[in-house]
Amino acid sequence: MKVYNNILETIGNTPLVRINKLATGVPAQVFAKVETTNPGNSVKDRMAVKMVEDAEKAGLLKPGGTVIEGTSGNTGMGLALACIIKGYKLICVLNDKQSKEKMDILRAVGAEVVVCPTAVEPTDPRSYYSVSRRLATEIPNSWYVNQYDNLSNRQAHYEQTGPEIWEQTEGKITHFVVGVGTGGTISGVGKYLKEKNPNIKIWGIDTYGSVFKKYKETGIFDENEIYPYITEGIGEDILPANVDFEVIDLFEKVTDKDAAVYTRRLAREEGIFVGNSAGSAIKGVLQLKDKLTADDVVVVLFHDHGSRYVGKIFNDDWMRERGFLEEKIITAGDLVAKHADKPLISLYAEELVSHAIAKMRNFGISQIPVMKDGKFVGSIDDSHVYQLLVDEPHLRDAPISSIMNPAFPVVKMTTPIEDLCKLINKQTPAVLVELANGKYHIVSRYDVISAMS
Repeated sequence: MKVYNNILETIGNTPLVRINKLATGVPAQVFAKVETTNPGNSVKDRMAVKMVEDAEKAGLLKPGGTVIEGTSGNTGMGLALACIIKGYKLICVLNDKQSKEKMDILRAVGAEVVVCPTAVEPTDPRSYYSVSRRLATEIPNSWYVNQYDNLSNRQAHYEQTGPEIWEQTEGKITHFVVGVGTGGTISGVGKYLKEKNPNIKIWGIDTYGSVFKKYKETGIFDENEIYPYITEGIGEDILPANVDFEVIDLFEKVTDKDAAVYTRRLAREEGIFVGNSAGSAIKGVLQLKDKLTADDVVVVLFHDHGSRYVGKIFNDDWMRERGFLEEKIITAGDLVAKHADKPLISLYAEELVSHAIAKMRNFGISQIPVMKDGKFVGSIDDSHVYQLLVDEPHLRDAPISSIMNPAFPVVKMTTPIEDLCKLINKQTPAVLVELANGKYHIVSRYDVISAMS
């Protein structure tokens, strides 16, 4: 029978798939090494098992022991599979920018998950680097994996991933492109491929907020390059021992927005449902296309599966909140559609200023139209009310009609956004949009700014 003795034996031999639509403007042939067919759905399965087995051979990991690792989620999944088969406990330490799906998956396969803040220095005792090391000193019979500096990481890719790519391309590969986090994949694969053909180019994809690109180009570790970013799994605020800068020919940075947008495009245009770093990698290839020729064969590695990002990259609300969703806003009606499910909050002219304050607070709004006899007769906004209460606090009990501003302008749903910009200014913070059913909705200065950003 053609069977495997356990799930670990199914790791590797992942497919190489041609990129078609997204590579239309690239002169070279572009292929994706899709690592999602590994049992843990990521490239990290390869090095996770290698690190565990090497630790066993070195006597660092003993029967009944506890494996401890700081991870963005994927290495943790690979370690979880190894620990299940080999009988170890597992503690995964993640930072809080990782997706909820990654945390839930790790718990589902028996790992204990510890979550640490992202926006702290690596040396901070709260960082996931520090917490991992501390737990390894406190827990008896435990082993700290340290995927960043554990050279079994890159050795796994030298022994497995590199040879697979060389064989699948029949030695025709000219460029290898991959996002860089711990550095194991790019360094191990790069070393193997350059031994086969020194002319092969190894390109690393970095993200804004990470130190890799500048360090490669200048040799300077610039702390000013470090700031929080959204893209998961690539970029670092440290220099892991696994990153072999001699093997890497260049780094290219990709924005958080482009990483997210191109991850979604891979799913919708290529049918390849992969994670955030894959979007970075393919966008990096597109940014570097002028360095490629028709004779080149590019292999770009896609780290992990899209199921780990359904609450983030593949969630429209999450994308919209960060300004990542590519929506074409043309008219007032388009702006209204973004929050059409919310009712128009209004006030009557006879109500008190204190009522207006309460409504602003309860509904979290800044502007309110004022009505009398079924018509819009005025308006108030938070800046006006604030200044009023600072200068004359007794006006809290005055009727709104005594302090209101002029009514907001009324526009049609077909009004172009350019015309809204002319109406909404420092004195006029919002307009009212007349809907098809005779009702109205408000569009604020913030709505227009969001649409234009």
